[in-house]
Amino acid sequence: MSEKKVFQASPEAKGEAKKLRIFAVIAWLLAMAGQAYAIFNLISDEMMMWLIGAIVVILILAITGSTLWKKANRLDPASEKEPTRFFIQNQLGAIMGVLAFLPMVVMILNNKDISGKTKGIAGSIAAIAMVAAGVTGADFNPPSVEKYTEEINAQTEAAKSLSIDSDNVYWSKAGNKYHAYDDCYHIKNKAVTTGSIKESWEQKGISELCKTCQKKAAKNSVSSGVKELIEAN
Repeated sequence: MSEKKVFQASPEAKGEAKKLRIFAVIAWLLAMAGQAYAIFNLISDEMMMWLIGAIVVILILAITGSTLWKKANRLDPASEKEPTRFFIQNQLGAIMGVLAFLPMVVMILNNKDISGKTKGIAGSIAAIAMVAAGVTGADFNPPSVEKYTEEINAQTEAAKSLSIDSDNVYWSKAGNKYHAYDDCYHIKNKAVTTGSIKESWEQKGISELCKTCQKKAAKNSVSSGVKELIEAN
């Protein structure tokens, strides 16, 4: 393998990740505030429907926060060499998802002023929402600097095997794939950025070659090989 390209998030990616994390924290804080309001104002037989509505809103906020947080982690991942930070950063969505409901579930189930029906219905819905928020917030395949480094180098070698210039690929602002050819119809007439495969990872988190470009590169590679074989004979 040629010189190893170690992943490092670009300033642009770090800036975007920071914004996403701020919005995620805001969503989680709103979820916590909603939980506090529900605990102090809505746990009663008369307010059960409002309590269920609040649980739904809190769930939406918790999942929104977790989704934004995981997007940020893919732009600016933690290193596996720091296990504590790595775990907390990647599983914070699950932790916050559970915390957005756990106190409420406990308060509902231990409240002696509501009927068994209200306790059963509201408690079950809140518990299901807690599990949903926790599972949605968990990252079962967390990104890391090491994984990105390995993938970047694998992508670079794969590109070179197709005679693609790994230091000159193209990607658009809204795209999620890099392109080997600037005339690819997926990016034709669009503003594109040119750089290396490593830079496409660092700046946009792009990890996949466009299938159209891949087929074209493979075809060109075969044609070039056949031509060389003919010329050699």
